[in-house]
Amino acid sequence: MTEPIVIRKGRPGFDGAAITVRGAKKSFGKFEAIKSLDLEVKQGEFFALLGPNGAGKTTLISLLAGLARADAGELSILGFDVNKEYRQARRAVGVVPQELVFDPFFTVRETLRLQSGYFGIRPDPKWIDELLENLQLRDKADSNMRSLSGGMKRRVLVAQALVHRPAVLILDEPTAGVDVELRQTLWKFIRRLNDEGMTILLTTHYLEEAQTLCNRVAMMKAGQIIALDTTQNLLAHHSRPSLTLSLDQGKALPAALMARATSLPAGRFRLGLEDFAEVEQILASCRSEGLEIKELEVGQADLEEVFVRIMRDTPR
Repeated sequence: MTEPIVIRKGRPGFDGAAITVRGAKKSFGKFEAIKSLDLEVKQGEFFALLGPNGAGKTTLISLLAGLARADAGELSILGFDVNKEYRQARRAVGVVPQELVFDPFFTVRETLRLQSGYFGIRPDPKWIDELLENLQLRDKADSNMRSLSGGMKRRVLVAQALVHRPAVLILDEPTAGVDVELRQTLWKFIRRLNDEGMTILLTTHYLEEAQTLCNRVAMMKAGQIIALDTTQNLLAHHSRPSLTLSLDQGKALPAALMARATSLPAGRFRLGLEDFAEVEQILASCRSEGLEIKELEVGQADLEEVFVRIMRDTPR
């Protein structure tokens, strides 16, 4: 039987949010990266922070991790102010960065042992072995970091973020550029951590991951949060049924339909529907133009379509 994972707790008796951001602002010169942002992530949540490139996600993570200092506002991890109580706040959080940052002079196991020391704790060989096993790094434990592939290095970054057993784990694009096997292995382990009580904050461009894994979703644009709700509510309130048609390569839909369609690869088109009664009207319009429909699929919009719609409909 798998033993429960022991994670660090916050301030004794503290029962507030795992992550609290109030009125945070951060500028780089004249560029406002974060604009009066408020956010709360509850303890034990699996929370997604989504947004296009340049929305301010990584800047916000840097503020929470103590890698940058906010110009205004308050940020805390499990009740510990990230500036005034930075030692406690940093021990409570583990961060997996986007970039592959590593020391080329150590093996994987040595890297994890050293990472423990950065938090003022003695290396726990049993926990390190468990991380290596769950992240499929056991065979690489004594390999030098510079000899690893990009996917293997990313696994080590996840292990480094977890070596001090944080109560909060922040994952900044953890599966960018990695293979399907790693993604499945990683999410199985992260789900287990979340089941044991660890709070997870995830940023990802793979929105199907966010839809499958996360209880709540916040969407950022130009340094502000423009949507925040449960995944289920966002899908229910913003999604519409859709019709996907497959035509012969080079063929196009009638002009009236093309104006509202999204072009997909291989001669496919997706159209949003107000209701399912529209399907027959669209098919009749195609027949009147002599178009042959090879395949069709009717379904509900996913989180990616909701995200695109919210980003498009929200002024910058």
